[in-house]
Amino acid sequence: MAEQKKIAFLVDTEGIEQVELTDPWQQVEKAGGLPRLIAPQLGEVRGFHHLTPADTFEVDLAYADADPADYDGVVIPGGVANADFLRMNADAVRFVQEVTRSGKPVAAICHGPWLLVEADVIRGKALTSFQSLATDIRNAGGQWADEEVRVCPANGYTLVTSRTPDDLPAFNREALTAFGL
Repeated sequence: MAEQKKIAFLVDTEGIEQVELTDPWQQVEKAGGLPRLIAPQLGEVRGFHHLTPADTFEVDLAYADADPADYDGVVIPGGVANADFLRMNADAVRFVQEVTRSGKPVAAICHGPWLLVEADVIRGKALTSFQSLATDIRNAGGQWADEEVRVCPANGYTLVTSRTPDDLPAFNREALTAFGL
């Protein structure tokens, strides 16, 4: 029997767009993968329904203790505050840089690509996101388009991106394919 694929879900402590965490998480589990929640520290993180606080989720591992080599792929949920805090966290930036350097797939939705901009790993990549990130992505060397999902294998790793929760069915389908699930 093949070893179960581990997928890292990178979040901050709050401001996570909850459905962009829970829906891909459930799809990874259904496909036989092992999702793991990685955040700045152990404890709980809080999901949001846009600006309204929602559920809490138990963290599996802190960024500083997480080894990118242990994971087969990464999901970066959106949420404006979540993504903004993520891109200011040196450990989260390092994690994404190491994952992309090793050629592992990354799936980022909504504001999630902000972390990729900060990590300087989208130069030459074609991607989508929430519309307000378009200029940031272009300034970082990416090619932005308004599409429900973009899959880009350029530069040694596969990047799957989507715009909003409305795109989750396409995002999940392409992320699972990229993860080999």
